[in-house]
Amino acid sequence: MAHTSLPLHIGSAAHESQTSSQRLFFLDWLRILAFGLLVLYHVGMYYVTWGWHVKSPAASSTIEPLMLLSSPWRMGLLFLISGAALMHALAAKPQPAGAFFRRRSSRLLWPLLFGMLIIVPPQSYFEVIAKFGYSGSYLDFMPDYLRGNADFCRLEEGRRHCLSLPTWNHLWFLPYLWAYTGLALLLARWAPRLLAWSSGAIAARSGSTLFLMLLGALPLMVARVTLIQFEVTHNLVWDWYAHAQYLGLFVLGYLMAGAGDKLWLGLRRLRWLALVAALCSWAVLMLYFQAYADSPPPDALRYAMRLLWGGMQWWALVAVCGFARQWLNQDSPLRQRLSAAVFCVYILHQTLIVVLSQAIKPWHLPPLAEGLALIALTAALCALGYALARRLPAPLALLLGVERKNALQYPPQYPSNSASGRQPRQSCSVLTAEKKS
Repeated sequence: MAHTSLPLHIGSAAHESQTSSQRLFFLDWLRILAFGLLVLYHVGMYYVTWGWHVKSPAASSTIEPLMLLSSPWRMGLLFLISGAALMHALAAKPQPAGAFFRRRSSRLLWPLLFGMLIIVPPQSYFEVIAKFGYSGSYLDFMPDYLRGNADFCRLEEGRRHCLSLPTWNHLWFLPYLWAYTGLALLLARWAPRLLAWSSGAIAARSGSTLFLMLLGALPLMVARVTLIQFEVTHNLVWDWYAHAQYLGLFVLGYLMAGAGDKLWLGLRRLRWLALVAALCSWAVLMLYFQAYADSPPPDALRYAMRLLWGGMQWWALVAVCGFARQWLNQDSPLRQRLSAAVFCVYILHQTLIVVLSQAIKPWHLPPLAEGLALIALTAALCALGYALARRLPAPLALLLGVERKNALQYPPQYPSNSASGRQPRQSCSVLTAEKKS
């Protein structure tokens, strides 16, 4: 998920010489940590009352407040970083748009296809056993999976729910990122001046606390108020609320990267304020959900809480980026190794969680011990899977998200624009489980 194509030129020679010595390593660390959080979150999904593929017999609402501490923003962070990565890839290596998009498509769509055919089906198999009483073997199930058997239906949360097969499940991030990249490339070709102007406007106002606190909050608030009735479906062509969040954050990440390090330093300055705002918003939302768990809230309060949810999403992202800019803006061999492995881990992790949860269920472990075992076993098997994938021939390794060259899913290093935050020139050639408030 990292390089682009267009005869586009961003930055002068002086700018390019500056970027060679100054890198934004914290964005790569954030990507690593975001995918690590995703593993923990999906283990948690086994133990909460929200719908998921399989559920623990001990599932309860106990850890749901903790899950809601990250669910509003964790995927948004990945799309924000992806947009920044795309901008830096365009700036670092100008190239024809078609060639870049073909490489990006290969990088994203081959693992997606492989995942849907090989990696994801065990999740659906154990789901039909758990939810629909399926008694056949895995070999019996695969023809149903491949031909899209529509008979796996039941009432769930008061509505008829049918399992859609075949499916991409947790790999939905890949087609969304592919589509957003294509749209961004079109924007870069058709409206380079608008993109440059927008990045410049963000950079010029990076010293304003109010501007930075509202920069992403207002669009997310509007999306929450107006589009929440379109539930997150992970259906690429019918997922309006998700697109309003994630496409918006992807484009904003692109523009923020273009704004230069002045913007990131502004987020660093606001990290404590944003953290307090996000935590207070979360606490108020938890009280709201608890108070109206069994009765409908007044409409005015409902809309106020939707606005607060949108604010929390952005303020958490500001805090995360600010603290990362402060503490993680350095390279290390560990960053390089983890950056190379994280895409493979992402592809494998949810299937491993589902399969392992069913394998160790007969042990009847206490939920805490079982959860820790799931995390440890998933991490170990993901590491093993990555080690084996590295030894495969290049085309096969690519199916598991491993490139046999230095180009990673994202650029391994993110050039900052300049210490002063001056703008480079652009030429014309470039929930699952989200509670409703």
